[in-house]
Amino acid sequence: MILLYRLFFLPVLLLALPAYVLRMLRRGGYGRHFGQRLGMWPRLPGKSPKTPRIWIHAVSVGEILALKPLIRLLQEHRQNEIILTTTTSTAYALAKRELARELKLLAYFPLDFWFISSRVWQIVQPDVSILMEAEIWPEHLHQARRRNVPVFLINARMSERSFSRWRAMPRSVRALFAGFRAIIAASEEDRRRFVELGTPQDRVLVSGNLKLDFVPSPILDQSQLESLRHELGLFNPGEKTVAPLILAGASTWPGEEEMLLWVWEKLRFQNVPCRLLLVPRHAERGQELRRILGATGHAVHFRTDGLAGGPREVVAADTTGEMVRLLQVADVVFVGKSMEPNQGGQNPIEAAALGKAVLFGPNMQNFRAVARSMVESRAAVQVRSAGELLIQVARLLRDPFARQEQGEAAYRWHEAGRGASERTFAVLRDVLERERGVLL
Repeated sequence: MILLYRLFFLPVLLLALPAYVLRMLRRGGYGRHFGQRLGMWPRLPGKSPKTPRIWIHAVSVGEILALKPLIRLLQEHRQNEIILTTTTSTAYALAKRELARELKLLAYFPLDFWFISSRVWQIVQPDVSILMEAEIWPEHLHQARRRNVPVFLINARMSERSFSRWRAMPRSVRALFAGFRAIIAASEEDRRRFVELGTPQDRVLVSGNLKLDFVPSPILDQSQLESLRHELGLFNPGEKTVAPLILAGASTWPGEEEMLLWVWEKLRFQNVPCRLLLVPRHAERGQELRRILGATGHAVHFRTDGLAGGPREVVAADTTGEMVRLLQVADVVFVGKSMEPNQGGQNPIEAAALGKAVLFGPNMQNFRAVARSMVESRAAVQVRSAGELLIQVARLLRDPFARQEQGEAAYRWHEAGRGASERTFAVLRDVLERERGVLL
């Protein structure tokens, strides 16, 4: 199977290259350290036989945040050399800011082509490899198998769409899952799907979702909240302590900003006064949002323009790394990428951890188990259309008791679900100490 993968890798890469280059240009930040993606890594100092070297790969900002408690557990129990790789420039910047002290090296994940992957494996020489969520790279697994290095897939998830695709693959391709020493799934549903695809049952465990161990930071006090509201323009004229009600769109995708604008305008028509805070998933869409919001005639402020200088009706937070701070000024939060035509859903856990009233659309495939659990616990409400979103937002903004009750339910749900990091660490430690003599 690996020979076929190598044979088709370059033609597929060439076909995907234009879209990849366009994305790099739009998002920016890809030029620095680009050579690392081609295997041009710095040499590492020699390994100590008493210090395990662990190579962890996480793609995005959300995965880096989810990894933080586990990485700190790995360093608390025993000093390990942790090599962390990521894919996006935003995740790289976050890891550099938040985890630099815990890491031996931070780098970009190499292209999964045989001579590139082999070169990086020769440089890293890990004792353990850990991949996050849905990162299943055949060449990476092959290089690990050649060197007899155990690979773990943690916080593993298998969406319905991915499950259907994998199930259509020949059994020889699905045998790739047998390359993992253990798959530690985020939910029982994910575990079942990996087993149905042919992974031995004794190699698939459930830890819960690492993202539930997220601890929001920094938490702003009242004076800091008031200061942030004034920076954004989210305050009422002449009122220094009474904040307006705020509807926030968190990690929104194309089409959802227009939908939230429509909802907000309808709320104003219904005499439900509130402000709108838009936090796009990708800050590079700032120019697109300027065109959309500029045509509305509303008093708009963009975060990258600095201080608002006065009250604003609509605010676009076209920055990165501020989600936790920004969500704290919101009263109701709509989670993006969950409404047609978008698919998958963004992470609702941050808003829940902050005790906010959370709403999301029908397309939460990437967080299916999380979304279902939140709805069942009354920690969130799932809506099917813009009309239903309007009804639910109006209800929550008109009724402070309902809003508080749902926010408290979200907070309790988050607290009850924590502990996945400890469970994942226990599995890693048990398997490696028992079978490999690697002491974590």
